[in-house]
Amino acid sequence: MTLYDKIKSLGNINTYSKHEQLVNGIIQAIDENIVKKGDKLPSINQMVSQLGFARQTIVKAYEELKDRGLVESKKLKGYFVVSNETKVVLKVALIMFSFQRFQQDFYNSFRKGLGKKYQIDVFFHHNNLEIFNSIFQNIQGKYGMYVVAPIQDPQIRQLLEIIPPTNLLIIDRFIELDSSYSYISQEFEESTYAKLIELLPEISKYKKFTLFFKEDADYPIGILNAFNRFCEDYDIEGSVVSKYKSRSIKKGSLYFFVSDTYIWDVLKDIRNSEYKVGKEIGILSHNDHVVKEIIFGGITTISTDFKEMGKKAASHIKNHGETHIIMPSDLIIRHSL
Repeated sequence: MTLYDKIKSLGNINTYSKHEQLVNGIIQAIDENIVKKGDKLPSINQMVSQLGFARQTIVKAYEELKDRGLVESKKLKGYFVVSNETKVVLKVALIMFSFQRFQQDFYNSFRKGLGKKYQIDVFFHHNNLEIFNSIFQNIQGKYGMYVVAPIQDPQIRQLLEIIPPTNLLIIDRFIELDSSYSYISQEFEESTYAKLIELLPEISKYKKFTLFFKEDADYPIGILNAFNRFCEDYDIEGSVVSKYKSRSIKKGSLYFFVSDTYIWDVLKDIRNSEYKVGKEIGILSHNDHVVKEIIFGGITTISTDFKEMGKKAASHIKNHGETHIIMPSDLIIRHSL
């Protein structure tokens, strides 16, 4: 039996449209080894000639097979079978900053929300433009859906706008794209400022408020802006430092961490000192996770619910809608203040 025979054999199924007949015919042909991984599929013109289907119907079917990760188009060469994983309904590229704990929470929720029929391939760009470009060039056109935590840079916008709006979801950091693109993102400046105001009574207990912020890292600039505004508006003695010097903690200080790079070093020094967290030394952190619920009686955090973000991202993909969500930030007050 040839591929054409297999497709034609599904023509007697009344519930199938021509598009479904073509897609399912090729899938069954892959399952039955009529066509194998690496084989070239008939050209669109050959399909039109043999089946009598409209050109647009064949193009649409090939595009769906591409979205599932079963078929790949090669410029000037045609369409090729690249996978025999026919149970996959959609192949998803997930591009993230790095696999930190809170991003793992996102992934686990996202993976659970989509279920086993969706293939998720994960890539990490580490806030590096060169790495992001390399990833993008290697995966462009090979996935049915791209879920991207972007670097906030004009070059990234140009790359992302190559992807059709229906095939792209922005997560985590917000980047300005055409309104037809979907996003489930965080907002950092106003939300951080509002939470700091809520914490004013606790913050005022300390003589000095220090933010650890590296401008050459992937830290959101909105947090720095919020911190500086807050200290100026409420006459708080604040300072911004890029890194922590070992054994430099000072009594009466409140330390605010954007990432976890130095928080463990500070907590280690506190453990080896006579100071008590929540009294002589205060700790405030962005991005909550289970360890921060436990250590030193709990660390106060300002955090987005990354599990909920992952759940919403999975729902967006399954429902094929248009999504514009700015995730709220939660203030979780614990012993550390």
